[in-house]
Amino acid sequence: MRIETSNPRRVFQVGLRKQIDISDCGRVYLEPDEQVTFVTPSGKEHDFVAKSWGFYATPSINGRLADQGFKTALVKNSFGKYYIMVVDPDQMADFNAYLEIERHEIAEWLDER
Repeated sequence: MRIETSNPRRVFQVGLRKQIDISDCGRVYLEPDEQVTFVTPSGKEHDFVAKSWGFYATPSINGRLADQGFKTALVKNSFGKYYIMVVDPDQMADFNAYLEIERHEIAEWLDER
């Protein structure tokens, strides 16, 4: 694994009204079968794994993600693009507000299949 941090960070605006600032902190280069784990302030974990054929972008939706306390949604934006979003149920009010502001809709809760 190789990590390149961005200094200064590249900041750009996203969202329908360009009201969300995203800070690009850098790049992580993974070889096949290497993993990085992202940890929330509350200690919940999300793994990302490189494979020779691409990536496991999420742990198992109805296994490790659920065990970590996450819900997983397939979300459609107002332009018809789909995203997989991993949601902390403790932050559901923030998530619902985000969906409303950005005019996104939940196509399906993937962990409830």
